[in-house]
Amino acid sequence: MRPTFLFAFTSAALLLTGACQRGVAVNTPTDPPVAGYVNGTDTPNPTSANTTDLTRNRATAFDTTARPQWLETRIQNHLAEKKQNPPVHIYRYRYNDQVVYFETAPCCDQFSTVYDAKGKVLCHPDGGITGRGDGQCADFTKNRTAEMLVWQDPR
Repeated sequence: MRPTFLFAFTSAALLLTGACQRGVAVNTPTDPPVAGYVNGTDTPNPTSANTTDLTRNRATAFDTTARPQWLETRIQNHLAEKKQNPPVHIYRYRYNDQVVYFETAPCCDQFSTVYDAKGKVLCHPDGGITGRGDGQCADFTKNRTAEMLVWQDPR
């Protein structure tokens, strides 16, 4: 049994060594075509500049139409505080045939909040120790419609 294993190991080593010694030329996409054309159509070479920006676009379009004054005040209060992780988001929805504003919780087991159009707290649909909110609007996630991002902390 031992000679078979040794033979298999030696054979594999010889095959790998032989394959590595062959002069294999690799052409990368940055190499220009030999004739200047690829199948009759000129294909531009990739640039060395990074064309992919993986950072978020900080100029996110928010819905600023008809923001109530109380909401502008809340936004200014958030900006005056230390940046939260994750950042606070405020969305506008239709819920139970009215316009409502949903403010995400800044962290962990804190309640998110749903406000009516006048700024009165309606409920806390999620968060807290159980993650289910205060139970006053358990159907909020299911029945909300017309989502519109109103604001998110840009910092």
